[in-house]
Amino acid sequence: MNLNIAVLPGDGIGPEITTQAVKVLNAVAQKYQHNFNFTNALVGAAAIDKMGNPLPDETLQKCKNADAILFGTVGDPKYDELEIVNRPEQGLLRLRQSLGLYVDIRPIATYLPLIHKSPIKEKVIKNTDFIIYRELSSGIYYGDKKTADDGSFAYDTCYYKAKEIDRVAHLAFKAAKSRRKKLTLVDKSNVLETSRLWRKRVKKIAEEYPEVSLFFLHIDNAAMQLIINPRKFDVILTENLFGDILSDEASVISGSIGLSASASIGDNAFLFEPVHSSYPQHAGKNIANPLATILSSAMLLEHFNLHEEADAIRSAVDQSIEYNITTPDLNATKKFARTTDVGEFISEYIIDKKNVMHPTENISLGQSTII
Repeated sequence: MNLNIAVLPGDGIGPEITTQAVKVLNAVAQKYQHNFNFTNALVGAAAIDKMGNPLPDETLQKCKNADAILFGTVGDPKYDELEIVNRPEQGLLRLRQSLGLYVDIRPIATYLPLIHKSPIKEKVIKNTDFIIYRELSSGIYYGDKKTADDGSFAYDTCYYKAKEIDRVAHLAFKAAKSRRKKLTLVDKSNVLETSRLWRKRVKKIAEEYPEVSLFFLHIDNAAMQLIINPRKFDVILTENLFGDILSDEASVISGSIGLSASASIGDNAFLFEPVHSSYPQHAGKNIANPLATILSSAMLLEHFNLHEEADAIRSAVDQSIEYNITTPDLNATKKFARTTDVGEFISEYIIDKKNVMHPTENISLGQSTII
C-alpha cells in the first residue's frame, strides 16, 4: 500500500516522539512491503516562531493532500499570556475544524507489567478494556467566547446541532456492536439543554442498534465510576468537554498518560496523535515516552485496514514493556531506556522479532539487541 502521511511534530517533546513513530512506520513498510511517504509541516508554537501563525496555510494544505496525519504535541509556556485565539493550541483546534474532524477515539487498556504503576488497585483495573468516542468539532470549545474589558465577567457558550450528535453516535454504536455490545452515554442532562438533546438523539439512534445495550451516566458519576469500576465500560460516548476530561482521567488506569493513543476522524481526513501534552520541560533530553505516538501510528494503520501491521506494532510495544525497555515515566530504575532506544527496539522487533533477544546488563539498547 502507498500512503502519504503528513507529520506535524509540533512543540516540546513532539519532534522526538514523532521521529520514533516514523521510524516504526518505516520498519512496518520494510517488513510488509508498503510505501509510506512522509511530509513534515509546522504547527503550534513552532509555527508561530517561524511564520507567526499556529496553523499556516502551507501546513493545512499539506494535511489536505495527505492520506493521514501523524501529529505530535502543541504548547509552549512562553505563549501562555497570549489571547486564547492566538495561542499554539489553536493550531490543533483550527486543524480539527478545517478538516472536519468530528470524533476523537481513545482506547484505554491495561498492561499487566505496568499495573503497579497505576494509583488504582490491581483488582479494580486488571483487564480493563474500553474506548471513548468524544465529539470533537463542536460544543463549548467552539462556541462564542467573551471576557469583559474590565474583567468583571466572561462566558463560553456550548452549542450542538442534532446532526453533529448523530454522526458521532452512529460510529460509537457500530464500535459497540463489534465489541461487547455496551454503550454508555455520558452527559449532564439534569441541568444542561445540550445534554438533553444528546440524550434524545442517542435514544432515537439506539433503535437502529437493538443488539447494543444503552446506558446513561451523568458526568460526575461517570468520572467516579471510571476509577472505582472501569471494567464496567465498553464504549463511552460523550460530548467534547466531557470527553476531554474523561480520557485524561482514564489515562491513569494504564499507569501513564504516555501510553494513551488517539485517532481524530472526519469524512475525508484522519489524524492520529498521543493524548499527552508537549512537556517542554522534558524536550531535548531523550527521555520522553514515545509509546502513545507509536500506538497512535498503529491506529493509523488499522484505519486503512492494515490490521496485521497494526498488531505487529502493538505486539512490539507489549514486548518493550515486558522487557522493561521503557522511559523514566514507566521505568524508575537507573536502567531506563531513552526515547531513541524504545523506537529502535520496537522497529527491530517488527522487522525480525525472532532474532531480538531479551536485553541484559551487558547489552546496550539500540546497538546489540539483534543477534
